[in-house]
Amino acid sequence: MILLQKQDYYKVTEHLQQIAVNHLFARFIIEQKVDGKVFVDNPENPTSFYILHPYSMSLLFGNVDNKEFNKNLVDYLLNTNKQRQRYEWLQAPETKWQAFLSETFGDRFIAVEENRGAVNDKIEITTRVNFKFNKAKFDAISAMTPIDKQVVRTETAHYDAIHGAVIPENFWNTSDDFFQNGVGFTSLSDNEVASTAFSSFIFDDTLEIGIETTQPYKGKGYAFAACSALINYCIENNYEPIWSCKKDNIGSYRLACRLGFEPTLTLPFYRLNY
Repeated sequence: MILLQKQDYYKVTEHLQQIAVNHLFARFIIEQKVDGKVFVDNPENPTSFYILHPYSMSLLFGNVDNKEFNKNLVDYLLNTNKQRQRYEWLQAPETKWQAFLSETFGDRFIAVEENRGAVNDKIEITTRVNFKFNKAKFDAISAMTPIDKQVVRTETAHYDAIHGAVIPENFWNTSDDFFQNGVGFTSLSDNEVASTAFSSFIFDDTLEIGIETTQPYKGKGYAFAACSALINYCIENNYEPIWSCKKDNIGSYRLACRLGFEPTLTLPFYRLNY
């Protein structure tokens, strides 16, 4: 695994376009909209790829037969050299890489619910779900579910008040970058930030939704209100809203379905320990 220099990221584009699953987070790095890392087998003519997003999401794809790349990959995944200081979530959408991971680490795989976040030599495995937006379904649900929450366009004060994991600062280089190139909507309770839906990635005519809700306001409709506002923004501006989440993230999964999204694809999702 050799770190690819940013000026050579263009060499990844054609290969990345062949990946069928939602990979906007990787594309964000390749197009240098957010700082990440790209590891390859050969900087001159790369065929094996490992893309790491600063939110600790990674994508493995390409040629599976490069022994030197694979050796370094195994060391990295096992954190042999202690490069990784926190959890990382890995996607390997191609069946050839899934087979490689199973053959190499099968005895280390453990279901998320069995490991319960313990830091050990296990690789937790769960399922990631990609959704497809159904506008007719969203319209029908919206007609039956009036919004009774105050929702405003996300501004600097809201940005600074958002706490949690899925928040804009974990997906954009700076707040200025977010406000210039992204968008968000925040639902409020007595002027306090309850939930914020925002563009975690935005390209061409697609916008992937990120959502974070403050603990006291979960399950009370604030996330639905914020997401509905962002989806309406997408519709008005000709963006296709995108949603992906872990299958065992019940709150996110159910919210996606309530908003008119339909599950279309699943793939293994590996949590790497540190």
